[in-house]
Amino acid sequence: MQWKRRHCCSYTASLFYLLSFLGVLLFLVQPRLTGMPWSRHHPVVYKGGELGTSKAKLNISTKTSGWRLVISPQSTVANISTHEKEGAPSPHGEPNVENTLSVSEEGEHRGNITPGPYTYFINEPDKCTESRSSPFLVLLITTEARQVEARNAIRQTWANESVAPTLGLIRLFLLGRNNGELGLLQQKTLEAESHRYHDIIQQDFRDTYNNLTIKTLMGLNWVAIYCPQASYVMKTDSDMFVNTEYLIYKLLRPEMKPKTNFFTGNNMRNFSPNRNKNSKWYMPPELYPGERYPTFCSGTGYVFSGDLATNIYRKSLSIPRLHLEDVYVGICLAKLGIEPAPPSNAFLFNHWRVSYSSCKYSHLITSHGFHPNEILKYWNHLQSTKNNACFNRSRGRTGRIHRNKHNKENEAH
Repeated sequence: MQWKRRHCCSYTASLFYLLSFLGVLLFLVQPRLTGMPWSRHHPVVYKGGELGTSKAKLNISTKTSGWRLVISPQSTVANISTHEKEGAPSPHGEPNVENTLSVSEEGEHRGNITPGPYTYFINEPDKCTESRSSPFLVLLITTEARQVEARNAIRQTWANESVAPTLGLIRLFLLGRNNGELGLLQQKTLEAESHRYHDIIQQDFRDTYNNLTIKTLMGLNWVAIYCPQASYVMKTDSDMFVNTEYLIYKLLRPEMKPKTNFFTGNNMRNFSPNRNKNSKWYMPPELYPGERYPTFCSGTGYVFSGDLATNIYRKSLSIPRLHLEDVYVGICLAKLGIEPAPPSNAFLFNHWRVSYSSCKYSHLITSHGFHPNEILKYWNHLQSTKNNACFNRSRGRTGRIHRNKHNKENEAH
């Protein structure tokens, strides 16, 4: 009887320890699961709840009375401050947000746009006027000083002026600055590269991931000031493969009148902020308290009409900065009352890497995650097969049809 009691107690204790261990394990794992990105290819946000048909409500106050030029190198996200007592709501129930990524108020809400609060280290103010006609497409490519090989590969391939020699294609690489001895060395190399190619613009802000919004706004500001007559603009990254021929001749179609208020890319519709503090793409509720983002397009590549460069930049002057560039541009569009247009084909803009075949790549616009040597390799192959990119696939399909037909005839006999 005593043995049974001891055995029972031992069994109960073991079960208790096992449940305790599972509870601790669940507690440790749970934060990693909360707010997990919806896709490893675009971990900015995760979907929450069912898809809704109504537009997302923008829940950011634009009634801040002024902007401060403050950069905080130590902070991974923007600091929060208010003009009222900290944490006090505004009269409309929306938080007054001002953060370290915001720029000084430039008085441009109704007047002419100026170059902004950051000094140009490198600029190409005459790049657009040197063209014989108004440029059809301006390519804004975010890059870092160390990515020399990527820039050279892009110059030789999808951003080469020979892609659209009669239409006018302008290529600009967007950069900030780096500190320290390495930064000084990179700056000298960058200036020599700029002197050779004249396709770099750079301003005096720290070139970090959290300043990608500032970098993108620099590009929009450049278009608004120096190239407002451009028909279209594309913002993309230096690790992208872009089929600019398909973009120009199949999507934008230069034979037609240029569109206005047009914005398209890989649409991110009805997505929620990532509240996982361990994530690089974490969005604090203090910066964006809303449950949904407005529709935005993946920052890996989006295209818009030239008039929106001015409109988005001007609207950004009244919206506190967020460190997620593509989300921030989507918020500016929502404030302008513009909904990004879904592409005609869901596979045109890809924020993941599409496995290469000349047939697939002849019918897409973007694919993500390429080394410079791959950009050169695949672009050259695509050019060599552009007139019969899908010929081998159709021939293989025809061969299979004939073989199947032949086999059926043999079975019939």
